[in-house]
Amino acid sequence: MCLAVPMEVKRVEGEVADVEIGGVRKQIRLDLLEEKPREGEFVIIHAGFAIQSLSREAALETIQIFQEGWNVELL
Repeated sequence: MCLAVPMEVKRVEGEVADVEIGGVRKQIRLDLLEEKPREGEFVIIHAGFAIQSLSREAALETIQIFQEGWNVELL
């Protein structure tokens, strides 16, 4: 099973971004996005690539669903 996770963009440098969720930071690629995200925005991550930008509201709603289903604190 594959899972795409919404993560907050912390830093952008060219086609690479640092993203974070629940204290976990990852460096991901932005090559697949036409419009590059800015710091503070959210993207959906899959296999090390941002595959879609999404609104803060949609990201927080999705994260809340994950938290309830997994009984973990992600924010």
